[in-house]
Amino acid sequence: MKKILALTLALLLSLSLCQSAFAVNEDVEGELVIYSSMYQFVIDMMDEALKQEFPNLVPGNDGSFFFYGGTSSLITKIYGEMETGTLDCDMMLVAEPALSLELKEAGYLEPVEIEDPEDLLRFPYDEEGYWYPVRVCNMVLAYNPETVDEWAAKGVTIPQTFEAFANDPALKGYISMGNPMSSGTTFAAVASLTQDNHYGQDYLKGLAANNVMIESGSTAITKLQTGECAAIMILEESILKVLKEAEDAGTPITNLACIYPEDGVVLIPSTVMTVAEEHSKNVNTEACEAVEQWLLSEEAQKLILEGYMHSVFKGMEEIPFGSVDTEWLIEKDLGVDWENAYQNREAINTAWTEIVTTK
Repeated sequence: MKKILALTLALLLSLSLCQSAFAVNEDVEGELVIYSSMYQFVIDMMDEALKQEFPNLVPGNDGSFFFYGGTSSLITKIYGEMETGTLDCDMMLVAEPALSLELKEAGYLEPVEIEDPEDLLRFPYDEEGYWYPVRVCNMVLAYNPETVDEWAAKGVTIPQTFEAFANDPALKGYISMGNPMSSGTTFAAVASLTQDNHYGQDYLKGLAANNVMIESGSTAITKLQTGECAAIMILEESILKVLKEAEDAGTPITNLACIYPEDGVVLIPSTVMTVAEEHSKNVNTEACEAVEQWLLSEEAQKLILEGYMHSVFKGMEEIPFGSVDTEWLIEKDLGVDWENAYQNREAINTAWTEIVTTK
């Protein structure tokens, strides 16, 4: 009898705790819109999780919490909205931290308190709470292992560095990458590789001389697999996703693989920001704070890993499917001067346009 009573009390206590925890999230109400550059399948996972976690929070974009766009495209949209003084969103989750620095300086962000961020995060964050990293994208090279000998017969060596990717003349006409004018992660890579402490603007001249093709990741991957390209610059997550989907379908492929360049990778910690109340669409900073805190929860970080991106958590040993140790990547990170990327965004884009796209 005592055993039954004890079990009953334990069950009631457990239910009480669950209901209390759930009730906290039930108190989060209002409408919310988040600008995000995450891939749509990740947005879909996040959407579903947020709807479960915050049952009384209203998705403010046609049934979704998220409005999707490439970071550079979203930046253009944000600039236009800043002219009115009000953004059409309440939060942002975009691909490169330069925008965070810019919007903080412009007074468009609201600080959010995260408990002990110095113990939680292995990537930089704003000490005043205006922005925190949530996911980490990784710019690498990729190739087709099945065509190495074919390329060698043509006198082409698959590049093992970013430097060779741009400057090996044998690769002329056989390389591809994204467009920094629409992709924030590509902009970050270009900003890093053209820094004075890396390769400077000579890197752009090398890309132009090698007739780099500017196209979407899916198009570039197809060209790798068909043998039209020898190497591409691309996000690691794009490659891992294709490999995992093929494996899940029972048809694993061997004609696609990442190269972690010997001269370093470019890690891009994507930040979350809450729009200042006087500039936000729904004036709902309390909900934004709750969502920011959830994005830095273990549950949300697991979704980041499922999205083939790296976690921002210190001590997180789990990695995306098919990837390599995150700490090893951190050691290899070329780094991006985000202050330079912010202050010289227009100059970087102009140099890209004048040197590469008008070659």
